[in-house]
Amino acid sequence: MTNQIYNQFVSFIWGIADDCLRDVYVRGKYRDVILPMTVIRRLDAVLEPTKEAVLDMKKKLDEAEIVNQTDALCNVAGQAFCNSSPFTLKDLKSRAKQQQLKADFIAYLDGFSPNVQEILEKFKFRNQIETMVESDILGAVIEKFVSPKINLGPKPVLDGNGDVNLPGLDNHTMGVIFEELIRKFNEENNEEAGEHFTPRDVVELMADITFLPIADKIKDAPYLVYDGACGTGGMLTIADERLHQLAKEHEKSITTYLYGQEINPETYAITKADLLIKGEAVQNDSVAYGSTLSNDGFPTTNFDFMLSNPPYGKSWKTDMERLGGKGDIKDPRFIVNHAGEPDFQMIPRSSDGQLLFLANKISKMKHDTEMGSRIVEVHNGSSLFTGDAGQGESNLRRYIIENDWLEAIIALPENMFYNTGIATFIWIVTNRKEPRRKGKVQLIDATSIKSPLRKNLGNKNCELTPELRKEISDLLVNFDETEQSKVFPNEEFGYHKITVERPLRLRVNLTKENLQSFSTQCEQQKEPQVLTIIEKVAEHFNYAILKNYNDFVAQVTTVAKELGIKLPAKKMNFIKSNLTQVDESAEKVIKKLHKPAKIEPNALNGIFETEINGKQHLVEYEPDTNLRDTEQIPLLHVGGIEKFFQDEVLSFAPDAWIDQAKTQIGYELSFTKYFYKPIQLRTLDEIAADIKALEAETEGLLYEIIGGK
Repeated sequence: MTNQIYNQFVSFIWGIADDCLRDVYVRGKYRDVILPMTVIRRLDAVLEPTKEAVLDMKKKLDEAEIVNQTDALCNVAGQAFCNSSPFTLKDLKSRAKQQQLKADFIAYLDGFSPNVQEILEKFKFRNQIETMVESDILGAVIEKFVSPKINLGPKPVLDGNGDVNLPGLDNHTMGVIFEELIRKFNEENNEEAGEHFTPRDVVELMADITFLPIADKIKDAPYLVYDGACGTGGMLTIADERLHQLAKEHEKSITTYLYGQEINPETYAITKADLLIKGEAVQNDSVAYGSTLSNDGFPTTNFDFMLSNPPYGKSWKTDMERLGGKGDIKDPRFIVNHAGEPDFQMIPRSSDGQLLFLANKISKMKHDTEMGSRIVEVHNGSSLFTGDAGQGESNLRRYIIENDWLEAIIALPENMFYNTGIATFIWIVTNRKEPRRKGKVQLIDATSIKSPLRKNLGNKNCELTPELRKEISDLLVNFDETEQSKVFPNEEFGYHKITVERPLRLRVNLTKENLQSFSTQCEQQKEPQVLTIIEKVAEHFNYAILKNYNDFVAQVTTVAKELGIKLPAKKMNFIKSNLTQVDESAEKVIKKLHKPAKIEPNALNGIFETEINGKQHLVEYEPDTNLRDTEQIPLLHVGGIEKFFQDEVLSFAPDAWIDQAKTQIGYELSFTKYFYKPIQLRTLDEIAADIKALEAETEGLLYEIIGGK
């Protein structure tokens, strides 16, 4: 469909709102009538050709006193839904009396099959009927929607010569029109759209990269396609069409079953309606309503192909609470067994739940089929790098890459979407990589592959023509190293995050002046026994400033034992905080002694050999939290952690060590790192030539300015 025809449809439908609803509804409430009436008219247009046959069948069923008539009527209608009322929308436009129109319109709505009744319920459309009747606009609205100037059905309207008078609307185009209407309604309400609707060219690219790499593996078999954030269902529709097209090209006979889930009641109803029109490929329970994250509609179903554009930058705090709170989530989609950790968490921050949609799809992959599963999902840039090592986002990237499921990531041009101009990326995940792709990830920079639009559609100012989509999909399928396509080993994106510690060095101030202040602290904290101990220790060290905290602790312990006073950790911390100060020239504070036979000294584990009272001991030092630092060491670093630590840390801080208990593995991806192109600066000769040229142009100008002739 051309932009002109698309804009005509949107303008016509919006014009119905302005013409009929302006004095009855505020503009922000137009959607309560326009969206459901658009769906009803689309369903009505589909059923028009078989209306008489359905009524004939109903008459026979009534005469035979058959109660459950839906299946038989749908069969006659040739659709997954039907309307058994004696009316079509065109029949109702001629009603002169509002009360008769109301009764007939309600009878018309009641005539729809149960699956359509659910759609009307989600729209809450029946609540609007009384308002429209009282305002005498119901007939006008119906008349506008059945106008011969517009065709909301999927089949074209022909003229008397058999030529196309009005083109039909396929499901995806209908969905795009709905999305544009929703966007306009949101603007009227000063609302953020929340969802970033996926334009057809991006959806078609996603379908291409989903199916083209495995086109030769398609068999005569059923295939399940899933979208966990299906919106108006356009992605399912396009994917279905593309899969059938490829199957036909390879002379295969396939059956597809489409599954989706949507949380917004309006877009859910639109999806349900469009997939009902699709008919044979859809079961009544194939579209689930509710949150995919906290109320998975298909917990036990695995799928062959999964495509989505989930909401990004959107809080999932409500879902988190429904799942039990971040610390108590046990959902096996997000808590898995990996790398020896039975409770490996892939739970991101509550402010952005987009990666959970990817984790949800990964849990639904088929592992027992030859082709496995393929996942194609759109994300913004934060999914590539947010989350530190050991955190949910990084753990999910690690889980995918270490299982060798990440096939490729494609960077799209900016301003590709209607409601956002930010950078977006397509993730391609599969559990059946080609042999040449094993252990590798392909990054494709398609940011410059675009064609400008003549007129912006929201934020969208460019598009992917069929030729450009082929160019991008060829980069994926060919798997060659080019300026726009780079291939890396999986380990390229991983790193060890180590925590580097340095010893705490404390001096102890036992001067009489400081003891006076300490005495006041002891009185306030009611610690007379502590003061007694410290006074004896200070006398032992002749009221000096000690540079060895370890000697001080030893003497405190001795005095306390002599006095029969217990010194728990709380009291020792009280002493430490009031009598000590950090001093780089002081001795290192010993935290723990180790038996030599059980452990070897090594800066990598923080165990050192030192002399105490003339004997060698293995010790563990107390770390100084103010000197604590972290380092990221690539998994592919030659020599690993030890070599990096020797070269980059110990050469500058010989007393440092690694807290191995805090070492984490993280994964992140950076397109800038691999595709950055520095600006070529001009040479000195070029700059000098420009300066000389300017000097020549301005020669004598200064003389003229100051008054020369």
